[in-house]
Amino acid sequence: MTDHAPAAAPSAPLADNLAAAFQIEGWPVRGRLVRLGETIDAILSAHAYPEPVAALLGEACALAALIGSSLKFEGRLIVQAQGDGPVRYVVADYDTQGHLRGYCRFDEAELAAVSQGFSRPGAKTLLGEGLFVMTLDRGPDFERTQGITPIEGESLSLAAEHYFQQSEQIPTCVRLAVGSVTTGDATTWRAGGALIQLIAGDAARGSTEEVWDRSRALFQTLGDDELIDPTVTPQTLLFRLFHEDGVRLEDARALQAVCRCSKDRIGAVLASFSPEERAGMVEPDGRIHVTCEYCATVYELEPEEVRAG
Repeated sequence: MTDHAPAAAPSAPLADNLAAAFQIEGWPVRGRLVRLGETIDAILSAHAYPEPVAALLGEACALAALIGSSLKFEGRLIVQAQGDGPVRYVVADYDTQGHLRGYCRFDEAELAAVSQGFSRPGAKTLLGEGLFVMTLDRGPDFERTQGITPIEGESLSLAAEHYFQQSEQIPTCVRLAVGSVTTGDATTWRAGGALIQLIAGDAARGSTEEVWDRSRALFQTLGDDELIDPTVTPQTLLFRLFHEDGVRLEDARALQAVCRCSKDRIGAVLASFSPEERAGMVEPDGRIHVTCEYCATVYELEPEEVRAG
């Protein structure tokens, strides 16, 4: 026996719960791919939302990971959409450690009404007229920056494409998919996302429009079932999509369902209320109960604990 830990075995390439860039050799196109299994199942199962709401949150989480994983600094990307429809608000929070969380607020009666006749109502039906917002948070030393566009179409992918076109002037195609998959006796949520963007032409490349048109045509053949199929590896998915040996994944990052809430944080928030307001929060058991909107964890605090904080 020694006092050294055994050498770690080489880790296998990530195949699930990942965000990665991809490159097509010689093409002026860059892309990103997200595959979510246990991670999205943990987020959606914690809330037990109705199926259309869960699917919308799954889209938001996949999109946040898809875009957030490309950030070159430490911080957070927050994807949110809010409108006057049955779902008032959906938010997904990604940080550059690969941590994801999210939640929705919705009206059950209105949701039931708009769901009639739909197998699954989409983003525009659920959110109504409203705004799609992406917020970059680089920490307390920097101001947050936001990009805002109208909600368009029945998938958040269309809102994201519109954002890149309007705010960044970058031709972009986005595909998002969310669904339940049964493996053995278990049925779980899965989500996936893919994105391609045109790299602008220059003197060396010349015009890139023809290659972009071809890339978009191939991208449109990507099926929702392929994005969430646990038996299809990311490498196989990309090879099917572009039919090129030169497609390669780069910079794969693990994604986890992690919430930053804690009893101390909840206590600090409660301490900002007046004693009278906190007294009104005390329930019959003598404690203050707080449920984290992001992860549905319930915290129980004694009033004395809050005052002590």
